[in-house]
Amino acid sequence: MPKVGMEPIRREQLIKSTMAAIDEVGLAEATVIRIARHAGVSAGIISHYFGGKDGLLEATMRQILTDLSEAVARRREALSDTSPRAQIGAIIEGNFDRSQVTGPAAKTWLAFWASSMHRPALARLQNINDRRLYSNLCHQFCRVMPRAQAQDAAGTLAAMIDGLWLRGALAPQGLDAEAARRLALTQCDRLLEL
Repeated sequence: MPKVGMEPIRREQLIKSTMAAIDEVGLAEATVIRIARHAGVSAGIISHYFGGKDGLLEATMRQILTDLSEAVARRREALSDTSPRAQIGAIIEGNFDRSQVTGPAAKTWLAFWASSMHRPALARLQNINDRRLYSNLCHQFCRVMPRAQAQDAAGTLAAMIDGLWLRGALAPQGLDAEAARRLALTQCDRLLEL
């Protein structure tokens, strides 16, 4: 019988081990056995807590999405400036937070994006993530421009954030988060000038 209170610890341990395994060998080779070995537990624990590899991957992506949401929220809450520019800047900063751009997180994101085209549960998470980014950006742009223009600006900046992130994650040297932030903020300023 498992010890009381172990489930959250084990779940976190297995999620981190999933990211480590994906970082090491990619999603296809990140088997349940490899992940369990990384975590120092039996493979049966993964089935017990997550129902299998698909459930574990979904839980891992939920955790990364939670980390992203928290990174953006922390930055927005820390602002004394409530202007659209400052709020959009916090959204950009959060999307390039360390929790999102490290090797294991970046490779897990890439695996997630590829898998979301074939797995409905992951596609739903990706859709939520896309809509959240677009909606948050659109809300801020709507504060200073007509809705149609704000929608275009939000779509443009969301695509740029994703594009910078994807190109950086695929680069051999990894993502230069500082350069990506700077480019996205410059684009934000251009969009706000229109």
